[in-house]
Amino acid sequence: MKAMVLREIGSIDDSPLKLEDMPIPEPGPQQVRIKIRCCAICRTDLHVIEGDLPEYKLPMVPGHQIIGTIDKIGRGCGHVRKGQRVGVAWLRSTCGKCEYCLSGKENLCEAAMFTGYHKEGGFAEYALVRYDFAYPIPKKIDDVTAAPMLCSGLIGYRALERANVFSGCRLLLIGFGSSAHLVMQLAKNRFCEVFVVTRSEGHQELAREMGAVWVGSSCDELPDLMDSVIIFAPVGELYRDALNHLKRGGTVISAGIHMSPVPQFDYQDHMFYERDIRTVTCNTRDDGKKLIKEAAKTGLTPQVTTYPLEEANQALQDLKHDRINGTGVIVVRE
Repeated sequence: MKAMVLREIGSIDDSPLKLEDMPIPEPGPQQVRIKIRCCAICRTDLHVIEGDLPEYKLPMVPGHQIIGTIDKIGRGCGHVRKGQRVGVAWLRSTCGKCEYCLSGKENLCEAAMFTGYHKEGGFAEYALVRYDFAYPIPKKIDDVTAAPMLCSGLIGYRALERANVFSGCRLLLIGFGSSAHLVMQLAKNRFCEVFVVTRSEGHQELAREMGAVWVGSSCDELPDLMDSVIIFAPVGELYRDALNHLKRGGTVISAGIHMSPVPQFDYQDHMFYERDIRTVTCNTRDDGKKLIKEAAKTGLTPQVTTYPLEEANQALQDLKHDRINGTGVIVVRE
């Protein structure tokens, strides 16, 4: 099979992913093999490739927002069938036995494994996954639309669920990339007033087109205090900006897997009056099922730019340098 392989950690600007031939993998017990149609990209791919996350396994095939069809089934699989269209997300397996798994918090499992990091991911023609971590995808959601929901959408969904939003609340999104432009749609379905801070003029224009009540390049320009803030940009200094513009009793959520150092806060100015600071750690399978159901019901639609498999480096370079409005999607098969 063809795959874009990472053999050495390095800047995406140096095109470290190389197109190679690899053996088609065979599913083991409780695994299914997926014939990949497409795989969306996100900043976590950059964090893996550029070494922001601790190096785990090389060589590696990145990519963790996979859509495809099951073409081979290993022993001991449950209610899956050959030809079924499914998705694979960042969280690919957990132990199923620890206190977190048994209390609905499997995203915190210390034995969790992740797609495109611990095991080969979706920048390839085939991938393996444990059968019970493959998400059925409704017919009414097409491949390219579904792919970004499996990380960008899921992280945004979980961030929104933890952000204590309510009908009529003022919600600020800092950064307006792949996840944020999906969160805006989810938040508007919950009747939030959405404010956006982003430096990219293209992202600013997209936010306006999608119905943001206010868009600017700096939190200092905000017209009012916010009830909730979700930080998507992986810049620790943004916490201070968010807290400076947060109402009493408000909530700040960090939606990234990686964040640069966070500055020291002043307790009285930034944290007192029951302001909450929270984070998001990937997602549970229940999050995935709920998001896919909501997406099918409401018509949640990402804006996408597509690339062929061999242009995965270019796609991630465009992501890094804010040249994509919405989400980039690697199309493996038309």
